Amino acid sequence: MSTPTAPAVDQELVRRAEDALGVRDAATILSAGVAADIRFEAPDAASADTMLRELIASAPVDVFVQPERGRRKHLLIADMDSTMIRQECIDELAAELGLKDRISGITERAMRGEIEFEPALRERVGLLTGLPVSAIDTVLSNRIVLMPGGRTLVQTMKANGAYCALVSGGFTHFTKAVSAMIGFDENQANTLLEEDGKLTGRVSEPILGKDAKRSRLEELVAEKSLAFEDSLAVGDGANDLAMIEKAGSGVAYRAKPAVAKAADFRIDHGDLTALLYLQGYSETEFVLS
Repeated sequence: MSTPTAPAVDQELVRRAEDALGVRDAATILSAGVAADIRFEAPDAASADTMLRELIASAPVDVFVQPERGRRKHLLIADMDSTMIRQECIDELAAELGLKDRISGITERAMRGEIEFEPALRERVGLLTGLPVSAIDTVLSNRIVLMPGGRTLVQTMKANGAYCALVSGGFTHFTKAVSAMIGFDENQANTLLEEDGKLTGRVSEPILGKDAKRSRLEELVAEKSLAFEDSLAVGDGANDLAMIEKAGSGVAYRAKPAVAKAADFRIDHGDLTALLYLQGYSETEFVLS
């Protein structure tokens, strides 16, 4: 599949893929020019994946190879920063103090897994000491942009009986707003501590990091009487790895290299509706609002 703003899955590419897989007339078009399903039998999914990636070469197309059974999931658990929204919220708060370059460098290293998430978060929050709490609303209004396809993803899955949870290593001020805009059933994140209308430079403990994200996935699977195979997790950074590896389908969304390598699937080109095509939804089934 490709991004809807630059369709690249044309009939010729689909035909070449069918030829490479040794099938004919096996494609179902999920969205013209954007996404297609090709049903085939292969004893080695990894080899089929490699073959298809070699086939598309440099074309801006994502490839998913998976069993047909169990594709549609009943639970979505998603990261927020750089996944459901385009930004890293803490970096945008830092911009209010002229510290974005300094803090974003720490954020990047933490998301790549080069430094531990929890001490990195404490360090970055410490640099926000004294920032007026009102700056959060300013950032929400002027700097935060939803990732394309996110609301369609959540609304479509919910309309088909799935439960959707937003879990973030960011902050509740942001997850509450973003969750409401997109339509998640719940949201969890860290809490910035404040006093006299200003941030204290501290965050509530324990910090919600990768272990907490995995734990919430495990709790939700038990609460909803599901199997892990019924779940889909999506994120981009190292603190998402534990839930991505635990979920039935773990998806790296425009992710850091270590995350993309560990995930079951990677999306480098598509928007968040790619997670619907991954599950076999056609564009005609999307819930748009």
